[in-house]
This record gives sequence, C-alpha cells and structure tokens, in this order.
Amino acid sequence: MSRSVSPEIIFENDSFIALNKPTGMLSIPDREQSEPSLKDILTQKYGSIFTIHRLDKETSGIILFAKDEATHKYFSKKFEERTVEKFYVGLVHGTPHDKTGTIDEPIMEHPVIKGRMIIDKKGKASVTDYEVLESFGKYSLVKFQIHTGRTHQIRVHAKNIGYPIVCDPLYGDGQPVLLSSLKKKYNLSKKEEEEKPLLNRVALHSYQLKFNTINGEAFNLEAELPKDIRALLQQLRKINSA
Repeated sequence: MSRSVSPEIIFENDSFIALNKPTGMLSIPDREQSEPSLKDILTQKYGSIFTIHRLDKETSGIILFAKDEATHKYFSKKFEERTVEKFYVGLVHGTPHDKTGTIDEPIMEHPVIKGRMIIDKKGKASVTDYEVLESFGKYSLVKFQIHTGRTHQIRVHAKNIGYPIVCDPLYGDGQPVLLSSLKKKYNLSKKEEEEKPLLNRVALHSYQLKFNTINGEAFNLEAELPKDIRALLQQLRKINSA
C-alpha cells in the first residue's frame, strides 16, 4: 500500500478487513478527490470495497470495510442498530470533575460554518459515555464509547463538558503539545533550531470494535495506539511520577 505510513491490517478474511488507519488519511474520498483515501488504496488492491463506517481524517485507529455487498448490508444494519460497540481513547485538556459520565446532547451541522458541528436541540440524538483512565493535571487520558455515529461526535461532546480534545483546531485551541510546556527545566538541544512538538494532531484514536459477524462469530478487535500518542503518554507519566 503506497503511502509514507501504510495502514496496518488488524484482521482480514473473505468478507471484511479491519485496519489501523493512520492520522491524516481520509477514510473515503472527499468531494474534491484531493488526495488518495484509505478506500482508494483498498480498491486498488481488492478491485471493489464497501464503506461500512468512517473516521475523521485526523483520527487514527480501527476501521472496517466490507469485501462484498451482503457483508456491507449486514454491517451497515449492525452499525445503524448500534449493536457494534465502538471505543476510542483521547487526551483531553484538564481533568474532568466526574471520572465517568454520559454526554447526551443532540448534534447538528453549524448553520453557517461548513464542516463544523454544534450542539443544538434541533440536532440528531448523540450519546457518548466516558471514563477517565489516567489524569496528569494539565491533561487526562479518557476512554469514550459512542452509541451514535455523528460527525465529530466525541470532539463536540468533549468540548461541551469543558474538556476539549488536545490539539483540536475546530473544537479546542489547536495548539501543539511541546515538552517545554510540560517540563520546567527544558533546554533545546544544540542540533535543533526550534522545538519539535510531541503531538501536533487531534489526540483521538479509535482503539476497539466489538461485534458479531453474519454467522454469529464474536470479534473483539483492537488497534494499538500510534507512536505519537504513546510517546506523549510516556513523557506525561514520567513527569507526573517525578
């Protein structure tokens, strides 16, 4: 698969394929066909491929595609009926007051700003459960389970409770995470002219899908956290335990 960061195959059989999508890659082609999407790459390889669900371009992690129409129809219905369990992990700003909770707020597209979603009573029902896994003061690692599949759902809901996703340019401050902002005594190495960010993309990863296949086989698939988020967590843990 031709790309600087190739999508890793998590599982594959004759009916469907599960991949770990890199951040910065489109799930499916955009209207402008501006760049190759994951679906384009898979179509090149398999001839035909069917979209079951999608992830935001900035979000990394597990995504499913069907290899035939019957599987596509089956999974589309499962997602619609909300019987596929979808789990994400993300870094948020601050430490949520409640360690667990449910955000039940309807989401719709912004009436003026294209591509931006807002919470509005006229929107579609949207439900997100969250659980704080680790807290580092300035940031927290949070597990999310979404029961609906709205555009930018976790990002909008996280902003709504006052703890936006780190590095989110639409719903947060969009600022990269720098080691100098975490460590009191930080010195730039002689080789570097300027500091390289530890993280410079929406800190959200789709890490687990649980579902049953058409023949009743139970699957629990996970996508490993990408290097950039793992490296940042390592630094936060180190600083926190110092």
